[in-house]
Amino acid sequence: MRRILIIDDEDDIREVAALSLESVAGWEILTARSGAEGIETAKAEQPDAILMDVMMPAMDGPTTFREMQKVPEISAIPVVLLTAKVQGVDQRRFAGLGVAAVLFKPFDPLTLAEQMSAALGWS
Repeated sequence: MRRILIIDDEDDIREVAALSLESVAGWEILTARSGAEGIETAKAEQPDAILMDVMMPAMDGPTTFREMQKVPEISAIPVVLLTAKVQGVDQRRFAGLGVAAVLFKPFDPLTLAEQMSAALGWS
């Protein structure tokens, strides 16, 4: 069973994404409310992948991703960014980070697991 860590400061988004991935794909879901909490959870739980919001207070998604890359035990965990920013310049900036994929809000709860599987090369 795949284990996914969802890092998002919005309770509603975390809940909808978690319910979606659990019910559609049967994945085990871990959650964190901030980048800092997400880093600690990733170190402790070693998820198979991370779904992370771009816009968060204190430490945003790209900053959190860069911090994760400095921690050897979690640097290889694939990260999928979730964003409402669909401008080309933003997409290129996110792609340049080295994340596995960028998915867009609002997302369809029925296809989120399929989108993540495709982005991560999981069949």
